[in-house]
Amino acid sequence: MSYRDILFETNEGVATITINRPEVYNAFRAETCEELIDAFKRAAWDDAIGVVVLTGAGGKAFSTGGDQSAHEGQYQGRGTIGLPLEELQAAIRDAPKPVIARVQGYAIGGGNVLALLCDLTIAAESAVFGQVGPRVGSVDPGFGTAYMARVIGEKRAREMWFLCRQYSGAEAVRMGLANVVVPDSELDKEVEQWCQEILEKSPTALAIAKYSMNADSAHISGLSAMGLQTVKLFYGTEESKEGVQAFKEKRKPEFGKYRT
Repeated sequence: MSYRDILFETNEGVATITINRPEVYNAFRAETCEELIDAFKRAAWDDAIGVVVLTGAGGKAFSTGGDQSAHEGQYQGRGTIGLPLEELQAAIRDAPKPVIARVQGYAIGGGNVLALLCDLTIAAESAVFGQVGPRVGSVDPGFGTAYMARVIGEKRAREMWFLCRQYSGAEAVRMGLANVVVPDSELDKEVEQWCQEILEKSPTALAIAKYSMNADSAHISGLSAMGLQTVKLFYGTEESKEGVQAFKEKRKPEFGKYRT
């Protein structure tokens, strides 16, 4: 596959996958997801690769999730909601080697979930984490909710989803959403250090460790599949459409009329 939305590079055992849509804060559309899936599978089964780094281009954002400009009640691609999110999430979790999220700038919405799914998260001081779904008439009813509650705790996960607040890199570390936060100028050096330490370890032992930890939360993929079917129906409602339209018009959505 030739890539248009991402960059794929390998160097001395490290594969770096970069979402390359800085003009939209690295929001992803259907094509982006397809390319990410292909790149993760390439890196996952290449014996020369020992660790994978996922990041975003431009310095302003890791990713801000699904591209709302490509959303008209349904994204225009494969998958339950027109984005093959199930496959993308599985590609990250099924890779038999550690995946590191290199987060600089915004990791919001689906971008926050991608960072969550990575095995390790290294944040720059400019990093900003958070969910936005309820503001725009959307939600990630699987790994973005159930798995998040496992990682950062029920109270924090509910706070993140119900209030849609944003959190700094330091706050993300304190709540367990990120492993470490460093100055932006030291981000690449820190990522390189973590990669080198991983490359010194037994790849088989790492794969076994990752899969055994994943086993405890594997059932969440079933919740995700069921939940995305519900989201597909939700996207067809006037309530969800109001969220998307308000985002495009840069105004506050009028959700009050949909309360029962």
